[in-house]
Amino acid sequence: MGEQLYQATQAKAGKPVRIAECGTKTENEHAFAAWAKVYDKQPNPLLALEERYFAHLLPHTKDRHVLDVGCGSGRWLSRFVHGEPASLHGLDSSSEMIDIAARKELSDTELIHAALPIIPIASGSKDLVLASFVLSYVEDLELCASELARVIRPGGDLFLSDMHPGTAATLGWKRGFDTPVQTYRLKAHTRPLTDLISTFVAHGFAIVVCLEPPFDESDHELFMTAGKEAAWQQAAGNPAIYLLHLRRMSASSPAIREYEDLHLRGAQCVLGAHESLATSVTVDSGLVASIATETAQTASRNGTNQIDLTGYLVFPGLVNAHDHLEFALFPRLGSPPYENATEWALDIQVKEAEKIALHKKVPKDVRLWWGGIRNLLCGVTTVCQHNPVDPLLLTRDFPIRVITNYGWDHSLAFAKDIRSALEDTPANAPFLIHACEGVDHVAAEELYILDAVGAIEERTVLIHGLALDAKGAALLNERRSALVICPSSNSFLFEKALTRELLHSIERLGLGSDSPLTSNGDLLDEIRFTRWACDLNDDRLFSMVTDEAAQLLRLQGGEGSLREGAVADLIAVTQRAGSPAHILSELSWRDVELVIVGGLVQLASSEIFDRLTAQMRRALVPLMIEKEVRWLRAPATVLLEATENVLGDGNVRVGGLRVSRMQV
Repeated sequence: MGEQLYQATQAKAGKPVRIAECGTKTENEHAFAAWAKVYDKQPNPLLALEERYFAHLLPHTKDRHVLDVGCGSGRWLSRFVHGEPASLHGLDSSSEMIDIAARKELSDTELIHAALPIIPIASGSKDLVLASFVLSYVEDLELCASELARVIRPGGDLFLSDMHPGTAATLGWKRGFDTPVQTYRLKAHTRPLTDLISTFVAHGFAIVVCLEPPFDESDHELFMTAGKEAAWQQAAGNPAIYLLHLRRMSASSPAIREYEDLHLRGAQCVLGAHESLATSVTVDSGLVASIATETAQTASRNGTNQIDLTGYLVFPGLVNAHDHLEFALFPRLGSPPYENATEWALDIQVKEAEKIALHKKVPKDVRLWWGGIRNLLCGVTTVCQHNPVDPLLLTRDFPIRVITNYGWDHSLAFAKDIRSALEDTPANAPFLIHACEGVDHVAAEELYILDAVGAIEERTVLIHGLALDAKGAALLNERRSALVICPSSNSFLFEKALTRELLHSIERLGLGSDSPLTSNGDLLDEIRFTRWACDLNDDRLFSMVTDEAAQLLRLQGGEGSLREGAVADLIAVTQRAGSPAHILSELSWRDVELVIVGGLVQLASSEIFDRLTAQMRRALVPLMIEKEVRWLRAPATVLLEATENVLGDGNVRVGGLRVSRMQV
């Protein structure tokens, strides 16, 4: 029916608004006509909650054919249009809502006035469809699911959201809104979430994500502003909305797959700086395959590779934007303060020559392994190594993910040919260089010397940047260049850290641990130090070691995020109170009890080790870190023996932490 209506309306397809016959106005449509006048002005806690979570779930729309059914005033269309979709359509039953949307800057978006369940769109023409807070107004859900299955191509994605039907029924929530002259109530259908899911599964969709978030402190202010504190108290602890990500399966695919690789159940999973929910995560072939609440779990999930993470909080693996892995065994070296990094480097080559020579006697492969373990201990699953790519880092057995697609030079002082190094950098890769690492005029001028040779551009990632001022920060922003800071290293060498004001002015910012030659410890130590020394807030710090770091390093696998399709790089800590960003800002390596990289358990505490299957345990070897045991997927015994042969028994420290054999 929708296909026929689409064909019948093609004569008008060139117009900004295409009209499909929808009959006389219903009672709801009269209400929506009034709502259109105030819709964008009235704060709505349900919509705010949806936007927070969908920000972490919705994929990029670039070059995808996108449809928003129930688009209303264009709330989501305004966001989609900036993602450069191949085509963008919005459909709504309210002509007044469509009129509001048409006044917004939606470029080539086609707006369609039509009422669900009929969708006058060509079959198999859409890659991504959103139905936000609309299905509860649809009388015939079966036909609507059939129409959505028709317009979405096999492999395409459907995102659904609405008021949570269970909570709506329990608390007696009504659909409606107020205008200056009248209170409106809307007719809606309260269908159990399980029934809704079953309907779409029956029409060829598979569950990818199912979330049922409650209101939390992030939403409290909206209730207070509206004078609805009682409603806030009443809703506490109940799921306020549901969010579904469904995938249209091909005729030859089962509606629901059995993910056999790994199933994490019972955990509180972190989706963003303030967003976490009790969900299960399935991993298939090293990627996150699904994230779902108990409502969407299938009774047939009986694979052996399950881990019960009840009582744990699961974060995406952290991204360390700057390290030198081969120096993990070294102590801090130097007699600060210095004026610039070159002065320090030349100084230690003379004054610390014996220590340097001793530690370099440890084979480089062994030192690189310890560099990987140093990061693993604190929950880093992806690291940017500021050196040539060593073959060891490309092996499947190396415990963390090391970035290999980049261009680099060390620094101006030790560079061979910066312009050539930049030209040799792939177009989709970052160009890394130490710069402005110091407090004197030499360090301050480095930015402008680099700019003079064209090395301050969109791919450029400066490391340290301590000598930057407001003018330099503005230049970085203008060129879309990025900065990675390592404040504890700067504080040790130069007794200075970048100010909060300057860091807040820089648009693209990451955090690195640097090496133990100069830093406080590991990346978690660096987070805590940066919070104190630079007064950065928890949310920005969270981003600097997750999604923001991944973006500036141009990572393409979903590193730094917990979402469907991303690499399954995850860490677990004991559950505790506070937002995920705040919790992360207070963690130390002792809190990290599980690290999974690419779907493989790489580190486990004794508590987690007892929860693993026998097959998982066989791959792990115990190592004492200070006085705590960590089970590692690493040749720990061989590494320790090779290192002690050079440094002596009891003298092995990784990032300052004493490591030894487990005492039996």
